[in-house]
Amino acid sequence: MNANNTLEFNTILETLAQHALSQKATEKLLSLKPFLSERECKSKMQETTEARKILEGIGTPPLASMKELDKILDLTVKGSMLTPEQLTSICGFISSCKRMKNYLKKAEAFNAEIGFYGHSFSSLDRLFEEIERCIRNEAVDDSASPVLRDLRRKIENTKSAVKMKLDDILRSKKEWFTDGYVTIRNGRFVLPVKKGYKNQLSGTVIDTSSTGGTCFMEPTAVRKLQEELEILQIAEDNEIRKVLYTLTALVDEHMNELRINKDCMETLDFIFAKAKLSIEMKAVPVSITTERKIIIKQGRHPLLKPDLCVPLDFEIRGDLGDDAINGVVITGPNTGGKTVALKTIGLLSLMAQSGLHVPVSPGSVFCMHNSIFCDIGDGQSISENLSTFSSHIKTIVAILKHVSKESLVLLDELGSGTDPAEGMGLAIAILAELNQRGCLFVATTHYPEIKDFAKNTKGLMNARMEFDRENLQPLYKLQIGEAGESCALYIAQRLGFPGHMLKRAEKEAYGSRCAVSGDRPAMLFDEDNINEEVNTNADTVYNSKIQKDVPKKKSPSRSESFNIGDSVRVYPQKTLGIIYKRTNEKGELGVQIKDKKQLINHKRIKLFIPASELYPEDYDFSIIFDTVANRKARHQLEKGHDVVIEYEEDLTFND
Repeated sequence: MNANNTLEFNTILETLAQHALSQKATEKLLSLKPFLSERECKSKMQETTEARKILEGIGTPPLASMKELDKILDLTVKGSMLTPEQLTSICGFISSCKRMKNYLKKAEAFNAEIGFYGHSFSSLDRLFEEIERCIRNEAVDDSASPVLRDLRRKIENTKSAVKMKLDDILRSKKEWFTDGYVTIRNGRFVLPVKKGYKNQLSGTVIDTSSTGGTCFMEPTAVRKLQEELEILQIAEDNEIRKVLYTLTALVDEHMNELRINKDCMETLDFIFAKAKLSIEMKAVPVSITTERKIIIKQGRHPLLKPDLCVPLDFEIRGDLGDDAINGVVITGPNTGGKTVALKTIGLLSLMAQSGLHVPVSPGSVFCMHNSIFCDIGDGQSISENLSTFSSHIKTIVAILKHVSKESLVLLDELGSGTDPAEGMGLAIAILAELNQRGCLFVATTHYPEIKDFAKNTKGLMNARMEFDRENLQPLYKLQIGEAGESCALYIAQRLGFPGHMLKRAEKEAYGSRCAVSGDRPAMLFDEDNINEEVNTNADTVYNSKIQKDVPKKKSPSRSESFNIGDSVRVYPQKTLGIIYKRTNEKGELGVQIKDKKQLINHKRIKLFIPASELYPEDYDFSIIFDTVANRKARHQLEKGHDVVIEYEEDLTFND
């Protein structure tokens, strides 16, 4: 499984690339990968730190977008003539380099190595001044050469002479023309002659109007001047090309300096993009080490909104010799944040090893990994015909094939998607193998046996996601060193799960013995607020529109709704007890609490589990309520012996 996609590192890179201006820097940022050299990783982390310090100290750097600069330089090398627009781009780039050089000179005051990039920039003053002199407003200026200036002066004089003659003709024969002004067609000065007068004017028809009512004619009187004008314009074009080729040759002459400047600008664009991301994420530099340990202090998932993200504190120490912890097993409720914690650990590790600042508190430490493997999500594949479980196993097999002691492995819901007993066994086998390999790993699970395995296995440690029992809400905080509970019944109740089904679920999960002995987790669900009434379709196959008159059955009173053997709670103490006697005339029920029988008003009693769910139909309740001596006496009486049975009070069983 691709860890970059699963941990959303690609999304971080896309966000990072948006801070770059140049195409090369953008491409380089999108392909950023974790470094395997500790020295290189620390160096890249340091340059990010320096760039941020400069950004915050003297503001945004004057970076150039360098759009199509590569194309322009390649055309130059191939001998093509650069256009005025392209030369203007070169001039703009040189200007940006000058500003960057001055910016970096100020940055040297921060004792940052980045500041010394300024010494790599060439000023290229001669090239800059020559382009500025020859090109104005993306066109070759008259001052580019004396010949060009002279040609353009002659062109203007000739144009004036042509217009003067044409104006004379217009004024002398106004009735011949549709308009009273000179126009241009196909690059030649012409007059708009009415169709009926075209034979009256000596000249050549150059063009006609769309309606055919106007002929645009060049009078014979200006033909010679027009030909002179064409010759001058051809000479002008040749001179312009000469100027442009000269400037292109000058660009080629400074090609090496231009490419060095471009490389420096792209490198700075790359570095400052990392610094901008650091500021945006409120991230900090972290310690990088080859020792096998990860210490995250107040870590935040960078893709979650800060106001919704609960900071993560996490520690795994594989560097402590005999006391080393290689693996952490995280338990806790569904929707409690286990998967987010897992992804946060992996994503922050990728960012740190890539030389990026990390959204954590100072003092955080990240170790180098040769690879990060993860199995997160259900991974179902219709095209490959893979179920959730098959996908998990396929991924884990691939992980085990490549994992080493320098790897980080992240496993979500280990052993899920199959028979619980076998899934638990596979999960323990996988954890044991990873522990034996010596890699760092973090796994999430619900299996209690895995919690016990982690607790009793050297090199492993439990952790849990905290849960607010009072408000029935997950806190999304990770606590290292303690195993958690799934809190499934809590969450089911919070989502509206029916109360009678919650009780059945408790019975199936923890056994009926919990009704009397209390042998169960401290609080499975809020028994004071269970949903007793739930609208279901269990008994309704068809909702008829015909209204049938059905006699109402008389419902028993609350005091009559209890049966012998019912497990109940007595309030306000919430003490568990069992009904041994039905309601008397005072509305009191007989309740046995911890072998002591009491008469308690029915209003203080709430049904916990009905007797029908705890005992068979013909169950002898004297086993629970009578003394051993009385049971022996009753047995002898049934055989015809004279015996005396002593009752604490008038008791009646099974009535």
